[in-house]
Amino acid sequence: MSIWMTRLVRLRWLTAFLLVLLVTGVVAHFRLWDQQLSFWLVESQTSPAERQASVWLPGYKAILQGKPLQGLEDGEVSGLTYSAASNTLFTVTGKHPQLVELSLDGEVMRRVDLLGFSNPEGVEVLDDGRLAVIDERKRTLTTFNLDVLTRSVQFADLASFDLGFADAGNKGFEGIAWDSQHERVLLGKERGPLGLFSLPFPGEDGAAGVLQPINSEQLFVRDISSLTYDARTGHTLVLSDESRLLLEVNESGDPISFISLAPGMNGLRRGIGQAEGVTMDAEGTIYIVSEPNLFFVLRKDSSPPAQALPL
Repeated sequence: MSIWMTRLVRLRWLTAFLLVLLVTGVVAHFRLWDQQLSFWLVESQTSPAERQASVWLPGYKAILQGKPLQGLEDGEVSGLTYSAASNTLFTVTGKHPQLVELSLDGEVMRRVDLLGFSNPEGVEVLDDGRLAVIDERKRTLTTFNLDVLTRSVQFADLASFDLGFADAGNKGFEGIAWDSQHERVLLGKERGPLGLFSLPFPGEDGAAGVLQPINSEQLFVRDISSLTYDARTGHTLVLSDESRLLLEVNESGDPISFISLAPGMNGLRRGIGQAEGVTMDAEGTIYIVSEPNLFFVLRKDSSPPAQALPL
């Protein structure tokens, strides 16, 4: 066989392979879209009592959107958590690892250097006031105490738990939430495959327990970028960057409600692109951050009308 025939055969095989990938991707996309449409029909028939017993995301509208987090233009913010003790928010940055404290209207209050961290992707406040940070590249969950004078923490000096999945690469754990009712950490693995897990933390001996999977088969999202837990309902909010969705699930991982983060939906004029962190305060207000440094607030319909900030 001549060199040209060999190249032609290789080209045909490559074309066929790419076509299979394309078709697989299209089928997967429409399958998720079909699941979303089917659930929307179910959601539209939910009774007022069932809505009252849930977070009920369709009732939320954006009241602040696209506010830049000053000084974090190249920070690649990821993860978000609410601290009841300080009535503030915390996020983490990946490119230059830092813990960043924010006011509830998205003002940067302080930064804490995360020395020795590689790629922090999630952050959560635990019941005892400790902060827990997920480092996706190191595959660790690290905890530490923070006071008003803390300006840096050193990874090597902190207690860490190995989350496993050594071959996950950049598709590891990103979402983290504290389930106060069951004293456990809820974790979201981004993709490849995506999944929800629970981790008793701490265990009876003061150490973390065994990582346990939660049913994720009903999640009609392409990835998981962040989680937050609502103690009032016992439900978890699952944020998906690639699907541009915020999904509410119950303790068993079954969908309860969802909203789209696309332009024109739920008061979002330009949508939320690359949403990377979500949390909820004690009043039920939802906060979202997106890369590289944008801040959003959503509240129930009874709140003031939406306002938009230029992107």
